[in-house]
Amino acid sequence: MISKHRVKQDNSKLKQVFAKSDQEHSNMSLVISEVDESVVPLASHAPIVSSYNERIRPLLDAIDKLRNLKVMQEGIQLPTIVVVGDQSSGKSSVLESLAGISLPRGQGICTRVPLIMRLHHHSKPESELHLEYCGKVVSSDETNIAEAINMATEEIAGHGKGISHTPLTLVVKKNGVPDLTMVDLPGITRVPVHGQPENIYEQISDIIMEFIKPEESIILNVLSATVDFPTCESIRMSQSVDRTGDRTLAVVTKSDKAPEGLREKVMADDVNIGLGYVCVRNRVGAESYVEAKMAESFIFESHPLLSKIDKSMVSVPVLARKLVHIQATIISKCLPEIVRKINTKLNGNVLELNKLPQKLSTVAEALTAFMRILGLSKESLRKLLIRGEFDEYPDSKSMHCTARLAEMLNKFSQELKNSSENNTCENFLLGEIFVLEETKSVALPNFLPRSAFLSLLQHKVKTVSEIPVNFVAEVWDYIETVVVQIMMHHCENYPQVQSSIRRAALNLISKMKEQSKYRVMEIIEMEEIADYTCDPEYMAMWSKLMKSRDAFKDVFNGDSSIVNIEGFGEIDVGHLRSYPSIRDEAFDLKMRLTAYWDIVLKRMVDSIVLHLLLALKKLVNQGVEEDAVNEVLGPQGGGLERLMDESPSVAVKRARLNQSIGLLKESREVLAKIIDRIAISDD
Repeated sequence: MISKHRVKQDNSKLKQVFAKSDQEHSNMSLVISEVDESVVPLASHAPIVSSYNERIRPLLDAIDKLRNLKVMQEGIQLPTIVVVGDQSSGKSSVLESLAGISLPRGQGICTRVPLIMRLHHHSKPESELHLEYCGKVVSSDETNIAEAINMATEEIAGHGKGISHTPLTLVVKKNGVPDLTMVDLPGITRVPVHGQPENIYEQISDIIMEFIKPEESIILNVLSATVDFPTCESIRMSQSVDRTGDRTLAVVTKSDKAPEGLREKVMADDVNIGLGYVCVRNRVGAESYVEAKMAESFIFESHPLLSKIDKSMVSVPVLARKLVHIQATIISKCLPEIVRKINTKLNGNVLELNKLPQKLSTVAEALTAFMRILGLSKESLRKLLIRGEFDEYPDSKSMHCTARLAEMLNKFSQELKNSSENNTCENFLLGEIFVLEETKSVALPNFLPRSAFLSLLQHKVKTVSEIPVNFVAEVWDYIETVVVQIMMHHCENYPQVQSSIRRAALNLISKMKEQSKYRVMEIIEMEEIADYTCDPEYMAMWSKLMKSRDAFKDVFNGDSSIVNIEGFGEIDVGHLRSYPSIRDEAFDLKMRLTAYWDIVLKRMVDSIVLHLLLALKKLVNQGVEEDAVNEVLGPQGGGLERLMDESPSVAVKRARLNQSIGLLKESREVLAKIIDRIAISDD
């Protein structure tokens, strides 16, 4: 884990550094706004830029190192000056003027890959140039650098005129250049020329948007004075991500080619360039860079139109100082947040790595992991199925098992009751009369035959027999989904045994489902073969029902055939007038069966529910473990060795996290060293 004390310490040092930088920013603004009438070549202003960069240069180096480490792949954006422009806008000429070197020239797109230009001012008279790409460092010189860039571009993007997202870094260490890092992107073209892909515009747009979209990017928009600014495609793109223009600086090239109205165009600012305009005159033909700078200084001093433009808005030296100032400002603004993001990302990755399953290398470790899976699964199932705790799934109602099982039980009980309601009042007692007639024998007339009672009871039991069977099947189907989900969750980091664990769970549920079905059929069969209860409720209910017997008898002595019978309501019994000798016995039989049937239903529900509760307890305490062990460790399961074979997905994730952690740690160390270095120099 990252030390919170160290993070606070780094942030404190950054605040000290940038407190001093803010004052220097103000000084720089004065320098830029008070450029003397006689603008001199860039090299003459090197001491201003250099002294200012004594503090910012280490921070710029740190940003460059972070970019080389590819920290942006971790979602951490770096402050970047991004150079964009339409094709033939003079973009390469601007960069040449800043760097003092010749870049590739030619027809069509010269820049086919993102070119990261890192300019370093140093006091040595000899310049040092090298390219970094594809893990290689290639040294060069001012004479051959254009050819070296072309060769590197072909190696990255291939021969022809295709483009690539892979960057190429050009490092220029030279006396008089400003300390800057910029990213030069391919010039925008809408019409593909011979050899270019048909979707060249879309490809270039994708690269440009990738670089200019982040809020940390400063857009250096290169515009030609010979065109209307609102029609430039580069303006349209920059406005799409920076509508207010707060992070866009415009460079107007070819000022000497179209001086008429240029001052009015940059002063009107019809395209929202928040960081302002700088008009330049770049090198022409075979001019040396010194000659080009002198010519630029002369034209902005003496031209009748160009000389009227404010001196804080003209010349390459002013552009250089503005870029250095903007660069310092954006770094001072972004670097504390970069430090915070690196620490946050690093902490998150370390936590995620620690959550990954331990890489198993021995049978003992594999056995421990397997027992952990079983232990966690059993505890989760015990909480959900037995104790009714659902803190592991607070928002998933389907996993609140005791509540769902209670709902299913209530539904089952109500369905049993509804299926046997005494709602056949039209033929009241006819069933009982039929059974009594068919079971009569040579016997005393005032005894009800037990066979009649059993016959009616068996018929009623058969009528509802499918309901309990369907109920237990529904319960086990639900429990199956819960058990499988729980066990899959606890072995999600071990996909190599997931199929065996799932198979064990399904086999276990199938076995218990069959056992429950057999038990329910047994309960139903028991209710069919005997009429017995010790529940006093039976006699109480029978006595209550029999209170309507006198009213039932009396109704046949009058003209009305409607009688109110306890438990049945008002019933038309006119159809029973033809059975005077047997209707009283049928009434008694009906009341006995009605009182007993309530006992049967309650006993059936109670027995089935108690059986299920016992079955769930056995499932959690014994079944899960036994079946999983037999399935995984048995001859068909592959044994514990399979657990030691890390799954490809986990292996890839582990490698990615380790790589990311290494990168972020290195990035953090880069920043820590720079911060410490600046703090020491300040002391």
